[in-house]
Amino acid sequence: MLLISNRVEAQRQNSAYLNYIEKYKDIAIHQMKQYGIPASITLAQGLLESGAGSSDIAVNGNNHFGIKCGGSWTGETITHFDDGRYECFRKYRNVEESFKDHSIFLQKERYKELFSLAHDDYKGWAKGLKRCGYATSPTYAERLIKLVEQYELYRFDSGKSHHTKTVVTPAPMSSIVNVTQTNVVTVYPNGIPYIIIRGGETLESVSNKYGISERKIRRYNDLPKHPQLHAGDIVYLASKKNKASKQFKRNEWHRIKKGESMYSISQCYGIKLKKLYKMNFKDPRTYTPRPGDLLKIR
Repeated sequence: MLLISNRVEAQRQNSAYLNYIEKYKDIAIHQMKQYGIPASITLAQGLLESGAGSSDIAVNGNNHFGIKCGGSWTGETITHFDDGRYECFRKYRNVEESFKDHSIFLQKERYKELFSLAHDDYKGWAKGLKRCGYATSPTYAERLIKLVEQYELYRFDSGKSHHTKTVVTPAPMSSIVNVTQTNVVTVYPNGIPYIIIRGGETLESVSNKYGISERKIRRYNDLPKHPQLHAGDIVYLASKKNKASKQFKRNEWHRIKKGESMYSISQCYGIKLKKLYKMNFKDPRTYTPRPGDLLKIR
């Protein structure tokens, strides 16, 4: 789900993510001044790796960047199930230690090439982190760039601590889902409750937490039988609609951007995937979205 218009992105901003940015932006700026890592990248990685501070290793170990123990680590540790097995992760006394260790971690020789980039080249840093092996996800760079742009994290690369606006989230549809303090349920402009996936969450864990069968969640989100969820993904907890909300009556077309897919666009607007194809007279077996193409969304 990549960027659409600024207006839509503002509506999609998650309050938990905004609170995280406001809370840790000054630390990210301080680390940038000390070590040369763009504050935008530090914040984006923290958001992505920790699910805005809500992942198990963030809550119980203050580890916001998913850094594993490694042979040189002599501090405290925490065990977490990752990539199909239990792994050893670094544990910190506070979040500030995690941010500093992240900066030190990136001083390794394997990341040396990144420091030749311009201080505000967040796209180069995102792609470089993936290329240098920071994460295994093939979409890691794209998700970092999306976070930087969606939340305008590039503002902090100037070294100034801008105030982050707050967002009032519509009340959740409690008759459909049970809201817990460990995961924020919000209602998309199309009137559909959804959550932002935290690091380590699976279809099974979401199903158990909200009392909705895996089959229904897959159907609501047009997911395959064995989906792999990633931190930052939107997962709807009720059925998507046949078209975008009424607010798009005067602007009912979406121009496809590089990296977008029919699926990401359907999730972005809360539209059933098959309806998006049908509305645009596209055959899912043959149509490949191209940057610049226009899609009708209602």
